[in-house]
Amino acid sequence: MSRNAASSALAPSPLRPSSRPRVLLIACLASAALLVAGCQKQQAAEKKLPVMVTTQKVALADYAPRTSLTGVIAARTLNNLSFRVGGRVAERLVDVGQHIDQGEVLARIDPQEQQSDLRSAQADLDAAQAQLTQAAAIYERQKTLLARGFTTRREFDTANQTLKVAQGSLDAAKSALANAKENLSYTELKAGAAGVITARQVEAGQVVQAAQTVFTVAEDGDRDAVFNVHETLVVQTPPSPAVTITLLGDPQIRAVGKVREISPAVDTASGSIRVKIGIADTPAGMPLGAAVIGTVSARSVKAILLPWQALTSAGGKPAVWLVDPSSKTVTSAPVEVLAFDSGIVAVDKGLQEGQSVVTAGGQLLSPGQTVEIAGASQ
Repeated sequence: MSRNAASSALAPSPLRPSSRPRVLLIACLASAALLVAGCQKQQAAEKKLPVMVTTQKVALADYAPRTSLTGVIAARTLNNLSFRVGGRVAERLVDVGQHIDQGEVLARIDPQEQQSDLRSAQADLDAAQAQLTQAAAIYERQKTLLARGFTTRREFDTANQTLKVAQGSLDAAKSALANAKENLSYTELKAGAAGVITARQVEAGQVVQAAQTVFTVAEDGDRDAVFNVHETLVVQTPPSPAVTITLLGDPQIRAVGKVREISPAVDTASGSIRVKIGIADTPAGMPLGAAVIGTVSARSVKAILLPWQALTSAGGKPAVWLVDPSSKTVTSAPVEVLAFDSGIVAVDKGLQEGQSVVTAGGQLLSPGQTVEIAGASQ
């Protein structure tokens, strides 16, 4: 074998023109197989399984909306206490928040002026008493002399008149002395009834005028729960409703009250009306100023009651999912909510009796989704 022949045998042979279409065909078949496999996977992914939900049949029911507001416990009777005479406050014996008993001394003013008036009235009484004694003696002497004919009628009448004037002066002196004693007693400010001091306006050393308020006292007894209520709620509430009062700090402490007073004027700043609920036999756990919750039911109306899980949103508005009984698919239906209550939603419009509403599992749904009903509540 020659050298040229050996080199030709060892060199790789070039691809024949007839083999190129076969390679292209194999590549195309492989690509088609991959595309078919991808489509099958996509179809399998798009095919969703039914979502398990629970439903409820739409039915009208009686619903009495409940309204709860926060208020405070206040005294039914507030008294403004003041001195009956003016003067400088010598001492203040009680402070805000302190409980007082009936007749307890709360403050005193300097009694020097009243004591001086008392001594002067006593001196006037003594003088009037002496004048009466002298006038009485003269009258008795003139009476005896007139009977014996030793005096004139004119002298007797003058003695009688002097006696009557002395008697009047004595009565006036007694009255002045009683007033002086009473004014001296007014230098001590005493509680007219048992209660709690809620405000004070003076301090020791301050000069006060007669009838100037010194203390404000909340008298013991039945209390009121005071609420600021919007005027529309007042109109919607039935007359004389029973109001449940619950202590905010301890819901176990509660009482039932009745509307005692409704303010005739609307507060211009808040648009609310002050309502006072009288609480008979107020529990000891509801002190003055305690925060309470008042709950009252409005007039009963017809509404569709659904659990709050049934409510969803469509376009930013309340809606629910309705189930088509034949195709088991869901559609979104907008509704108008009458009220939100504890655990339930009262629907006013948007539903018809007999329709099936999804009450659980709605967060997994989309329009046209097929569902499987796990149970229904009639």
